[in-house]
Amino acid sequence: MNSPDSLPQTPAFLSIGTNVGNKPANIGLAIRRLGATGGIFIEALSKFYKTVPQNYTDQDWFVNAAIKINTVYSPEQLLEVLQAIEKELDPDGKPFKFGPRRIDLDIIFYGQKVMRTATLVLPHPRMHERAFVLKPLCDIDKNLVHPVTGLTVGELFEQIKTDDSQAVTALAKEETREIFY
Repeated sequence: MNSPDSLPQTPAFLSIGTNVGNKPANIGLAIRRLGATGGIFIEALSKFYKTVPQNYTDQDWFVNAAIKINTVYSPEQLLEVLQAIEKELDPDGKPFKFGPRRIDLDIIFYGQKVMRTATLVLPHPRMHERAFVLKPLCDIDKNLVHPVTGLTVGELFEQIKTDDSQAVTALAKEETREIFY
């Protein structure tokens, strides 16, 4: 039988967000949980960013980050793993779409795969509109190419009007110091 690290791996980029409780610690916990999952190998992590809420704005600010992983899981299996981590870390979940949440994990890119099912759309269908997704992705690889638009994440970020409604501010190191200790 093959061990997980001997199976073919696909790079994937995930967005992580939280706006309930100790936000940097929530992200740190989710990252540790991802790293402890067999078949998922953490490759890179962005800075953490304080961001204003989108869509439903009457809620606390968010902390967002991006992470690059390599995985042996299919996109659907990876989604199941992410949903299980969300459920474990936030058993009550968000009260409504775009509402407050302790942790939110989204697949932004899965290799260069383009797909649409009832439960998963790749690349993420709204990523190109969201500074809170694009800015952290730029930290990891601003030259990463969107498989549909052909634009890099750096170019997509430059196209977004980053006024107060899209504000993305890096957290200071002291605000994130205890996350991995």
